[in-house]
Amino acid sequence: MTSKQVKPLAGAVRTASGAVRPVPGARITGGLLHHWQRRNSTATIPHTIEQLRAAGNVANLSRLLEQDPAPYRGRYPFLDTDLYKTLEGLAYELGDGDAPEPVREFYEEVVGLLERVQAEDGYLNSFFQDPAATRKPWEDLAWGHELYNLGHLIQAAVAAGRRMGDDRLLRVAGRFADLVVERFAEAGVCGHPEVEMALVELFRETGERAYLDLAGAFVDRRGAGQLKHSIFPGDYFQDHLPFRELPSVTGHAVRMAYLAAGAADVFLETGDRSLFEALERLWDDMVAAKLYVTGGLGSRHSDEAIGDRYELPSERAYSETCAAIAVMQWAWRMFLATDGAKYLDVFERVLYNAYAVGLSADGKAFFYDNPLQRRPDHEQRSGAEDGGEPLRRAWFGCPCCPPNIVRWMAQLADYLAAERDGALLVASYASARIESAGLGLAMETAYPWDGDVRLTVERAADGPYALVLRIPGWARGATVTVNGEPHAGDPQDGWLAVERRWSAGDEVRLTLPMPVRAHGSHPYLDATRGAVAVARGPLVYCVEQQDSPAAAVDDLVVGVPEIVNANIERRDGTVVLGVTACAAPPPPAELYPELPLEQALPETTVTATFVPYFLWGNRGPEAMRVWVRTPMTTGKKAT
Repeated sequence: MTSKQVKPLAGAVRTASGAVRPVPGARITGGLLHHWQRRNSTATIPHTIEQLRAAGNVANLSRLLEQDPAPYRGRYPFLDTDLYKTLEGLAYELGDGDAPEPVREFYEEVVGLLERVQAEDGYLNSFFQDPAATRKPWEDLAWGHELYNLGHLIQAAVAAGRRMGDDRLLRVAGRFADLVVERFAEAGVCGHPEVEMALVELFRETGERAYLDLAGAFVDRRGAGQLKHSIFPGDYFQDHLPFRELPSVTGHAVRMAYLAAGAADVFLETGDRSLFEALERLWDDMVAAKLYVTGGLGSRHSDEAIGDRYELPSERAYSETCAAIAVMQWAWRMFLATDGAKYLDVFERVLYNAYAVGLSADGKAFFYDNPLQRRPDHEQRSGAEDGGEPLRRAWFGCPCCPPNIVRWMAQLADYLAAERDGALLVASYASARIESAGLGLAMETAYPWDGDVRLTVERAADGPYALVLRIPGWARGATVTVNGEPHAGDPQDGWLAVERRWSAGDEVRLTLPMPVRAHGSHPYLDATRGAVAVARGPLVYCVEQQDSPAAAVDDLVVGVPEIVNANIERRDGTVVLGVTACAAPPPPAELYPELPLEQALPETTVTATFVPYFLWGNRGPEAMRVWVRTPMTTGKKAT
């Protein structure tokens, strides 16, 4: 059987049980997100396929068909997931119908291999199916990642079914899932959450209640002592307390956010209020005390962990790219559950900063971890691996982030809009076409570079219908016109609703003012106390040494007035900010000098250009800062 192309049936998340429902009928047509998706198609996907072949991920499957198979290639037992995440992205590309033939050939090759190597009972894992494997299936749930593998297989399968009308992977994933339902009916849980989201989505796709029930059981079993903890203690696995009793997000950042996203999926389908209360508490705590200004999650390298409240060092930020994707998955599900705009504010902050920075401008190199500061004498550490390229790397021995970027980039249009009876909610802004039950819209904008958004009605249902526009939390003084006439309504809880009888050709214009903003940090956040971060719209900015030729970035002193009055410049389609700063004199030689009663402000004025954080590191390994010194840090207030 070969895959066939059909009209998309649903998006990455399909639920009718929340406050709002996803709108899968959207396509990004221009602007920054369109550029990202084209880069994904033309550069990142071909590069990823090349690397997967070179690293042995494909060979790990094909060798299982050999009489005397070659050794498994790679250090980790979960490398099949890199194929699955890539297949999920390819399903979107192929479903859109414009993927080049090598992409289709790769898809067909891997799907065919999965069908052929799957065990008779449905089990599928190229590491544990190896006749020479040193471990047996299900022997080490803490580190084996077998259920994590299944989760990514299911998500690829669902994408292929919905976007391509190809059910081959669904049959493979269903057989494995049925085995897991039988094997884990009474006990057991995976050391790396992820399968929970996937099982709920498989329930949504098939209607088989056993998948949803098992997902709920996996959420509730965590913390009951069913995992054998080694190397790291129970909180690394979120296994020291039941999920509903966790006081704060904790442990391995990707695991934590995947678990929470899966729990949110379970809530969406079951309506379990105590589960939602835990989710809301954990979310609010994370946003209040554990997220970087870029939206990154995770401050510790040693165990890829979240860390304590307010433990957010800039130069040692781990902020793994996969954790950024996991936070967006959690945020989207919380939005679906509540229609809360605050969740979309975080989603957007992560998308344009903590996620986007993980990929190079040419689409062929990746950050695993994403610091907010690089010192001039930085010793290279790339994620869990030392050495390698001085900045982004072409690939990793644990390459979880690159194919995760591929799949997420391919499905960005699924997160533009949602609907409820009588209303279409525009969640994110990009040049796009959106098709909902009640409205067909063409959206045009240069967002995030400016805040002007034009929405033209192309199709409208009979009767009154609401077009509900998100007003980001950073936006002040947003205005709306309808066919050139001012709309009198005010935003409520982050939304501005325009309800009327619509006709084709009606035009709504939203204006989101985008002044440059200066952000401080909570006084308990010692690492950035007295420093300032620069932002405009959803973008966080940084200064690289290349853009501060007159002074070292560590010596720049910038006041709030200078930030908010920055010169907004356009450079090669990007908005950069020219900021007037002072150059501090050389610091004392002592590491801990005694402070004088007063200290004069720097007198030398220089100009530094701040660039979007997601673009840093594309011009060479020089110093970089998100947080810069203010006059407060010189020991004397600015007058």
